[in-house]
Amino acid sequence: MGERRITVIVHGATGRIGTNQHLGRALLALRKEGGLALADGDRLVPEPILVGRNGAKLQALAEALAVERWTTDLDAALSEPGEAIFFDCAATGSRPALVRRAIAARKHVYVEKPTAPSLAEALELARLATRAGLKNGVIQDKLFLPGLQKIKLLKDSGFFGRILSVRLDFGYWIFDGEQQPAQRSSWNYKKREGGGLVLDMFAHWRYVIDRLIAPVTRISALLKTHVPSRRDERGEPYAVDVEDAAYALLELEGGIAATVTSSWATRVRRDDLMIMQIDGTAGSAVAGLHHCWIQPLVATPKPHWNPDAPQPMDYFQQWQAVPDNTVHPGSFRRCWELFLRHVAEDAPFVPTLLEGAKGVQLAEAAHLSQREKRWVDLPELML
Repeated sequence: MGERRITVIVHGATGRIGTNQHLGRALLALRKEGGLALADGDRLVPEPILVGRNGAKLQALAEALAVERWTTDLDAALSEPGEAIFFDCAATGSRPALVRRAIAARKHVYVEKPTAPSLAEALELARLATRAGLKNGVIQDKLFLPGLQKIKLLKDSGFFGRILSVRLDFGYWIFDGEQQPAQRSSWNYKKREGGGLVLDMFAHWRYVIDRLIAPVTRISALLKTHVPSRRDERGEPYAVDVEDAAYALLELEGGIAATVTSSWATRVRRDDLMIMQIDGTAGSAVAGLHHCWIQPLVATPKPHWNPDAPQPMDYFQQWQAVPDNTVHPGSFRRCWELFLRHVAEDAPFVPTLLEGAKGVQLAEAAHLSQREKRWVDLPELML
């Protein structure tokens, strides 16, 4: 049994998602535990290099996390000898140029979603990495959340019978910066920087629906900018030039109908920030990020319908919770474990950059549907 080390260049390390999910809860957690156990008995230890634009922030973060190496010079990091992974979790708009530089430097590539602002760029990156013979992938963290893992268990067990429909409802209120600071960075609301709710969230919904239920075949979408002006991190006003809400109808393989509602301009009155309901001939399930409830056909009541009297049934009490029969590791950690094994021992890996391009494809199709007021088909993507 030996120890193998691999350099991971983390670009965008000082952002919330880079610091917390990718470093604290994944890479550094694995390093603290002595590395990831491989099939041959070796342990693979990730060694991060933190990269960003602000040296003071990087130094402070490196000291807080006990990370030895940081730099504001990406080219210096990419010149690191030996096998290494380039990982980007900064703003979407700059991602294609960064990934091209990493591929040219012969580094394996792993990125946050979406993989690029446009489908053409997303496919170009997938082709470049594949032709260079480099391992490549995109984070698909939502798949490994406990609630959605329970949905997968139900689907794999045949619980639903024939699936009829899916309803996905996501959103919460993002403050506009006037009375309270916004919870999302201003770049999320600027097209030139890769912003927009559809590009951001449909990248998630594509892989969640494709991999948990059935592939998406076409879409019809209505997109809205409900809050057209906001204030940025410095308190300066700016105009929003992207959508902050999307209302979509999807058709899946097998004729399954899906409705997907996503909004940064709604207030929460549901079990979680994201809820997915699947209805089938043999039963239904509702899942949030962590919990899941089921109602099989044999336990389905006949609702009382009388609009002239208060509803006597408590519908929430008629569902059974799916128990926590297993421990679910952190979703981002699980993503990193799979990719590290893919790099170290060529283990199977599904979410390549080509798979990531499907999320961008769905986003572009939603925008085309909005412009032309029609259904848009989603053809198979090829390298």
